[in-house]
Amino acid sequence: MIRKASLVIVGALMGATAMSVLYSAGVPAQAAGPSTYKELSIFGDVFERVRAQYVTPPDEEKLVENAINGMLTSLDPHSSFLNAKDAEDMRTQTRGEFGGLGIEVTMEDELVKVIAPIDDTPASRAGILAGDLITEIDGTAVRGLKLEDAVEKMRGAVNTPIKLTVIREGADKPLEITVVRDIIAVRAVKSRVEGDVGYLRVISFTEKTYDDLEKAIQKIKAEVPADKLKGYVLDLRLNPGGLLDQAINVSDAFLERGEVVSTRGRNADETRRFNAGPGDLTDGKPVVVMINGGSASASEIVAGALQDLKRATVLGTRSFGKGSVQTIIPLGESGALRLTTALYYTPSGTSIQGTGIKPDIIVEQPLPEELQGKVRAEGESSLRGHITGQNETEEGSGSVAYVPPEAKDDIQLNYALDLLRGNKTDPSFPPSPDKAAAAKQ
Repeated sequence: MIRKASLVIVGALMGATAMSVLYSAGVPAQAAGPSTYKELSIFGDVFERVRAQYVTPPDEEKLVENAINGMLTSLDPHSSFLNAKDAEDMRTQTRGEFGGLGIEVTMEDELVKVIAPIDDTPASRAGILAGDLITEIDGTAVRGLKLEDAVEKMRGAVNTPIKLTVIREGADKPLEITVVRDIIAVRAVKSRVEGDVGYLRVISFTEKTYDDLEKAIQKIKAEVPADKLKGYVLDLRLNPGGLLDQAINVSDAFLERGEVVSTRGRNADETRRFNAGPGDLTDGKPVVVMINGGSASASEIVAGALQDLKRATVLGTRSFGKGSVQTIIPLGESGALRLTTALYYTPSGTSIQGTGIKPDIIVEQPLPEELQGKVRAEGESSLRGHITGQNETEEGSGSVAYVPPEAKDDIQLNYALDLLRGNKTDPSFPPSPDKAAAAKQ
């Protein structure tokens, strides 16, 4: 059964720093006072002086854009102006699909290295292989480009060709491969079976997340008989967040009832409460949720809901601590305004802004020797100009955000697997719904 939590205002984006976002047509504001209009006239005077007298002719569009962003970033780190291109990029992230080639890439020796082509995509059909090094994109040298710039060049309109020059181990000369772009659907959830445990990694919260999660759970059920399945690991580490409605749906997938999250704005009548409906997709099997300093926003909503409602044991290190909601206000062809309009609260009525989610079981993941001293703990509380949370202390939020590439080195994952298999005992596992119900009486 597919269940969708509906919002009064439709959900939207995932931003670079993790956004739980709503779309809105905007709310009329009260007229500003005379002093405000006087300050605006000063801004106009300064703009004209700069435009007319600066030593070199300035880009007027950039001047205005930077002025707007200066105003918004003075509010908090997550409010900003999105020009037309940024707004379109945001919509692409939200949809979870784009026109492209279908390859996972990284940067190596200033060249784009193919980690793996995604099955049944233009790249795999054209013969791109894991390990290929891309040196040119449509005749433009890759050296000197940032990875994001190279990726942007490879994206484009569906059914348009792109020529890649590739160095391949064993080939005596560079290969020229033409790939025709197609719609690439980004998987929001990856899954596998770890013996008798189902492993679910939610990468981001896009429009596809709940559907991907449902399919992943069904696949695990088909692979492991119900009497053999010990439970599920829900991995939210390094998950920067995304759509608020998808966070609600993912939480609902593991719940039969209860409040998932509430959002509270400037005025009391702006409070919204979102509840789970019947139908636990995992049939009540034990769940361990893993978080770290890279778990933010929508992923914190899920962890907080399953923790407060005693549906799961949360394991790992303290999460990022982004407890605010952004509204996307379209500005026509000019782009969009991303504005913080509310804070969200876990079912117990707790704001995690600046504090994050504290795991039931703290398990540190040591950094490898080559990363020690290079990776530091960061969280919302360390961001300049962040909204101070009502529960924020000097301890702050966040922790080191690192996950080993190999499962055998993943101490947090192996601890979670041992918990589900009964090889480790802890008073926080399994959680007791009866205690949670009693606490709410």
